[in-house]
Amino acid sequence: MTDLSIEKWISLEEAAEYLCVKPVTIRDWIKKGKGIPAHKIGRKWAFKCSELDAWVKSGKSAIK
Repeated sequence: MTDLSIEKWISLEEAAEYLCVKPVTIRDWIKKGKGIPAHKIGRKWAFKCSELDAWVKSGKSAIK
């Protein structure tokens, strides 16, 4: 049988907490095109923890 577990989307505030930064930092990264894997759903930004983990591991989060 296939594993159908679906990863939950988290909010911008939850993503900031997950990455130990402030929400304004996440918004800044999105605005400046830092490559953070953010998805616009309606009027809000949404994130998946696995994508954030991959982004951090790739080293792209350290690029200034």
